[in-house]
Amino acid sequence: MRTPHNERLGSDNPATATARPHTPERNRDSRAQRAEPERKCVLSGVHGPREALIRLAIAPDGQVLPDIQARAPGRGAWIAVDRPALEQAIAKGKLRGALARAFKGAALTIPDDLPARIASALQRALTERLGLELRTGNLLMGSDRIADAARAGKVAWLAHAADAGEDGSRKLDQAWRVGEDAEGSGRAGARLPLDRAALSVALGRDNVVHLALTDSAGAQRVAAPLQRLLHFLGRAEANGHDKCDRTAAADPAMTTDQD
Repeated sequence: MRTPHNERLGSDNPATATARPHTPERNRDSRAQRAEPERKCVLSGVHGPREALIRLAIAPDGQVLPDIQARAPGRGAWIAVDRPALEQAIAKGKLRGALARAFKGAALTIPDDLPARIASALQRALTERLGLELRTGNLLMGSDRIADAARAGKVAWLAHAADAGEDGSRKLDQAWRVGEDAEGSGRAGARLPLDRAALSVALGRDNVVHLALTDSAGAQRVAAPLQRLLHFLGRAEANGHDKCDRTAAADPAMTTDQD
């Protein structure tokens, strides 16, 4: 059960409340909790962190559009389902009903291509993140350069374009395992849902087939949009969704936000 946003925790009487020291550890924990608010999918009822779900917002003309960065003003609704489930919900009118409740009966229009718009927005979020890592010098491209860094143990994340050749990918995977002292583990680079043409256009380079990140923090920053895209495409369960509270699925309350 959640505590309402405006409800005070513990005793309302300062005189009887137990004082707690403001230790650095406690402050860090409090900041971490505030940084990861949970939202509830209006279709499935599962809970998850904001970065694992997809926010929908209403445009001034009443159209329901994806708000991948969760920056649009006003009320929003969140979904955690993959594309096939969303398409089915649209076809059966379930999304319209859920959004009517979430948006308190506001006039809205659900575009026929909403699933495609979400997929495109998620893909753009991933490529923009990769572009930022490139500009900070964390992203490597080119088989030889990646292989050298991988064998030296300097690769934190490895990925291959959707149309990358199996032989070249296997060689880089092997170099990565050698550098990480993980031979025999089966560790392999991620297969991206983008082909070399899309990656080349997004990163402004020719023939981008393989990618590697040398910074572990950068790898985490890329993992979030990648896993969300893979989950929506039905290719993998996103990390954030693994942590969803599925026991809450029977709760009829729809969680929205007013940010």
